[in-house]
Amino acid sequence: MPRRALILVEGHVRGNGLRYVEAARRIGLDPITLSADPSQYGYLKAEGMETIRVDTDNLDALIRECSRLGATCHITGITGLRESVYATVGGLCRHFDLPGPNVASIERCCDKFVQRQLLAKAGVPIPAYRLAVNATDVESAAAEIGLPVILKPVVGSGSSGVRLCRDVEELAEHTTFLLGGKHVWRSSPRMLVEEFAQGPYYSIDIMGDEVIGVAAADFGPPPHFVFRETTYPAPLNIEEYKRIVDVSLSCLRALDLEWGPKNIEFRWTKRGPVVIEVNPRLSGSPDPQLVQAAYGVDLIAEHIKLVIGEEWDIRRRRSNVAVARKLVADCDGILDWISGDGPAAALPGVVEVKLYVEPKTPIVRKGDHRDCIGHVIAASPSRVLTEAILQRAVDMIDWSITPFPSGDDAVADFACAGLVG
Repeated sequence: MPRRALILVEGHVRGNGLRYVEAARRIGLDPITLSADPSQYGYLKAEGMETIRVDTDNLDALIRECSRLGATCHITGITGLRESVYATVGGLCRHFDLPGPNVASIERCCDKFVQRQLLAKAGVPIPAYRLAVNATDVESAAAEIGLPVILKPVVGSGSSGVRLCRDVEELAEHTTFLLGGKHVWRSSPRMLVEEFAQGPYYSIDIMGDEVIGVAAADFGPPPHFVFRETTYPAPLNIEEYKRIVDVSLSCLRALDLEWGPKNIEFRWTKRGPVVIEVNPRLSGSPDPQLVQAAYGVDLIAEHIKLVIGEEWDIRRRRSNVAVARKLVADCDGILDWISGDGPAAALPGVVEVKLYVEPKTPIVRKGDHRDCIGHVIAASPSRVLTEAILQRAVDMIDWSITPFPSGDDAVADFACAGLVG
């Protein structure tokens, strides 16, 4: 009998990549990763996984590789672990008549300007927005909307290139950054200038049209949007929860996102829930771990079941409060050491302690998800107890970063400590 293969298009350096590998193996599948550069995913070599180097932006090349694999194994499903390849994955699934996302829906959703247009047409509450392709457009749009504004690329994820611009100087600075060659564009440079919707942040996870749950989160200091802490479930009353769910289902109808996992981000403003972004994919780490710790639902395993055409089940098995704290670098430089993760992980109630970097790694903050150097997750039946466990664990972790030499300094002779509280 031929082996049952799950094709994973690209992976995640810090995110859910290894979890997809482990979940696939638990249900008897042989995961095979197709990647433009498999060496970037250290877990592939560590797990002895089969990998194939291929241009993952090229649908024809992917079809050829999958056809070749199909001669020696039974491809039970195909999925992708990055938003940038998700539409291509949809085309690949359609070619081989396998369950997968709708290509047109994914493409519409991943273009934030098109997404905004469709949501506005459907009457979904969103921030005021304008499209900009040059500095003049940006300046004009900000004047119409009124400062402060959010300036971000039309295509992208992980808050890369996203910044709060509070005055004309910050607006000009970030425009120069985006258009001056420092930002990597996957397509022609297009930017969104958006009203800064102010209020508590929430996100909802959905599979198909079934709601999994709602999380609350907060960010580090502006002008960037680097997650600091995420709580599952969010402390909402019944009416607030219902309003978020109702708006979310309106988003799915407006974008024709019927299949698979989705994550929708909100700000609760004076108007109620305002949609910041609809992500046509499973939310990134550590959200799946939070859902499992809170509700006993393995979202990655259930997504794989959906991908291979088996029955999936997101019914809650327990009711805990799970909280994740990101460990964020507080300066640029060389990571000298990081310690305390072992004792922190051994604390009762700590679900996971994960470090993304090793000593001697250069740290260069980007103002996005790449600034995080690890996370800690705790869970218990009580919100107060979970927060206490989490804080105790975080207090046990410490690190030191030696800043890069500045100006004409030959050696930086001091270190900045990385305690988080």
